[in-house]
Amino acid sequence: MTVAPPIPSEDRRPKISRAKVISLTVAMLLAATLLYYSLRGIQWSQVGGLVAGAKLSYLGLGCCLITLTLFLRAFRWRILLTAEGPVSIPDAFWATSAGYFGNNFLPARAGEFVRAFMVSARTGLNKAYVLATAFSERMADAIALVVISALVLLTMPAQPGWLATAAKPFAILGLGGVLAIALLPRLEWLGRSILERSPIPIGLRTKLTDVMEHGLRGIRAFHQPRRLFGFLGLTMLIWCLDAATTVIYAAALGLVMPLAVAFLLIAGLGLGSALPSTPGYIGIYQFVAVSVLVPFGFSKTDAVAYILVFQALQYVVIGICGALGFLKYRRRRPEVQA
Repeated sequence: MTVAPPIPSEDRRPKISRAKVISLTVAMLLAATLLYYSLRGIQWSQVGGLVAGAKLSYLGLGCCLITLTLFLRAFRWRILLTAEGPVSIPDAFWATSAGYFGNNFLPARAGEFVRAFMVSARTGLNKAYVLATAFSERMADAIALVVISALVLLTMPAQPGWLATAAKPFAILGLGGVLAIALLPRLEWLGRSILERSPIPIGLRTKLTDVMEHGLRGIRAFHQPRRLFGFLGLTMLIWCLDAATTVIYAAALGLVMPLAVAFLLIAGLGLGSALPSTPGYIGIYQFVAVSVLVPFGFSKTDAVAYILVFQALQYVVIGICGALGFLKYRRRRPEVQA
């Protein structure tokens, strides 16, 4: 008597989509190319000497400022979130910390989804609304960095060619972001009309309409003058503190970095992080540091030593805060399920 072979059960393991594979491949190739360019000709013994001789008091002060700016970013995000419902400062801070942790260690800026899910789970706010505020916040930061880089480049006699060349397209993107924030909520009727006339199933159409409505409500938070001015004020303070931290880290290594160069560097790092990258922006940050700092008298060795210390301390501070954020989220039972 023969026994029929068992029917193979369906493989339930999560499958990686082709788009994710392509995205990761592009990010790895880009990182490898930029690292080769950035690290070529580096005197690693000098890098080690600079890092070993770093002033711990300055590094500690820089870490404190990173923590402060992380808190201010959470408070700024909360300004947008509370347009729809109450959000406590601790919930916003720990979710923001976990999100930045995710951006440092996960590909494709997955941290934005992490922090949106955590806030939604803790407060009951709609996920689409929370995610829209997170992406709107990122768009506003990009616009601020475009303005910063443009103002700095206008006042500098010597300019890094690649960033000066990129200023115009970035300015166009920044203007597009402003127009999107200003106009998209006013075009809700057009989105509704398109969905109503589309041949998709009614159930899916209803879900898409709901997502669109909550997403536009997240963007519409900028349309309230009090929230807008509060957000803009905190944005200016955050980037000034980031520039101060950049100068302090340079001083810790015995390097003198003018404040204008510090603003240009953080603008380059912020705009460069929008490129496809591996976790932690490896390759991107090294390329930006070398490209921005070398034209202003820094050696490639100085630039690489600086950015390695900068990244390492970012990992430490955000890693600790992010890990605590995940721990607190796991220990606290959500009050409202989204």
